[in-house]
Amino acid sequence: MAYGLKTEYRLRMRAQVVLHAARGRSNARIAAETGLHLDTVRLWRGRFADAGIAGLADRRRSGRPPAFTPLQAAEVTALACRLPAETGVPLSRWTAPELAREVVERGITAFVSAATVRRWLAQDALKPWQYRSWIFITDPGFRTKAGRVLDLYARTWQGHPLGPNEYVISADEKTSIQARCRCHPTLAPGQARAMRVNHTYGRGGALAYLAAYDVHQAKVFGRTEPRTGIDPFMNLVTQVMSVEPYASAERVLWIVDNGSSHRGTKAADRLAVAFPNAVMVHTPVHASWLNQVEIYFSVVQRKVVSPNDFTDLAQVGDRLRAFEDRYNATAQPFQWKFTTSDLDDLLARLDRHTADHQEESSFRLTA
Repeated sequence: MAYGLKTEYRLRMRAQVVLHAARGRSNARIAAETGLHLDTVRLWRGRFADAGIAGLADRRRSGRPPAFTPLQAAEVTALACRLPAETGVPLSRWTAPELAREVVERGITAFVSAATVRRWLAQDALKPWQYRSWIFITDPGFRTKAGRVLDLYARTWQGHPLGPNEYVISADEKTSIQARCRCHPTLAPGQARAMRVNHTYGRGGALAYLAAYDVHQAKVFGRTEPRTGIDPFMNLVTQVMSVEPYASAERVLWIVDNGSSHRGTKAADRLAVAFPNAVMVHTPVHASWLNQVEIYFSVVQRKVVSPNDFTDLAQVGDRLRAFEDRYNATAQPFQWKFTTSDLDDLLARLDRHTADHQEESSFRLTA
């Protein structure tokens, strides 16, 4: 212990005191050779004489008396688990400083710091200053529509495998891509400096970007239009269906959401009249996340659009078309892992969640 490389310094000094004493040296001499106080040498010699090696360890200490009671900490946690509006506070969500202020105003404690409040909340992994938005399922045919889309991703349609001459297209619009011309040139990144984009800009208009993504071939067809609508969407369809292998395909299934340009049976009939081998498949309402082209749009947003610094709309269109060629040169199909089994598990969890909340609401009404 006295000479171990991994021994704590305080334990090493105490062990040296014991070894010096074993050689018959006085306390005064031990204090002089180790640089410790005489009372410290006397303390550790006595502790070793009473308890041996175990006596050289620190004894359990009571520490500083707590400034807050467990009840006060529990009351702060309970307050953090309530919406501020429910307590009459004009806030949308709690922060640690606001909680500390409210705790003092309620008389729970005379004073508490925001750091203390944050430490109490961290014990229960509570972060009331964060929030996540969500939307509940309202489409009565959600399971059927979603399952149909997921089957297409697995190359299955109405219980039968797709043939080699059948294709699945995921299509949608990315609206309002603006041409923002920065008032000062964008600075390239440098040593210990990120790229700098000026905040002020001049508006150069906006356009819509329509894209059709072949799910299994990982190929994108895109076009820009002044606005969205039925005609721009049909222009995209014509662009895809007029080239091979889609023009002579046995069947091309178009997965779309419920946007106004391709909503309902009228849009499906319009597509079938224009191209008899095309079939429109709608995702459920508020379920655009099932449409794989949204993943491509997220790539476009991160790699092409943001940060937005274009001189005019022509430059926006040229950049988007150039990126399509770059993307198609190396693209691989997305690794879509959400299956119909995962969908059933999700719906089962939502059913349990709904049932639990209904029971809770009924209990409150009866209570």
